[in-house]
Amino acid sequence: MRAVVQRVSRGWVKIEERLVAEIGPGLVVLLGVGDEDGDDDVAYLSDKILGLRIFPDGGGKCNYSVLDVQGELLVVSQFTLYGDCRNGRRPSFTAAALPERAAQLYGAVAGRLAESGLKVLTGEFRALMSVGIINDGPVTILIDSKKIF
Repeated sequence: MRAVVQRVSRGWVKIEERLVAEIGPGLVVLLGVGDEDGDDDVAYLSDKILGLRIFPDGGGKCNYSVLDVQGELLVVSQFTLYGDCRNGRRPSFTAAALPERAAQLYGAVAGRLAESGLKVLTGEFRALMSVGIINDGPVTILIDSKKIF
């Protein structure tokens, strides 16, 4: 499972100019689900997102998590995070999960994040969306549940 996590002052999703979801200060999470992902990846990624200390304290040092600041979360499905560009010019998406499985795990991540008590909104799975992100910092973190460093 892969996520691009951005600290934002505001984020939103529109579908054909219709506002679907909007958050204030918090995190926008662009989430890709791989074909080998499962419940362990859901738990790992959700816990990592909630615990990331990327919000500033009074001294400007990143010491607070989204839980600490009671931020909001917007989770947006993005299978293109599994695009493999190593060969040729057209990305291959063979490592992305099939839509039915991806929808299930995407929903599981959003649900687990919501269990924290924070406001969690989502985009619309498999829809062509316009995503607005006012990145705060900018702070952008990449998380891959399968990568071992």
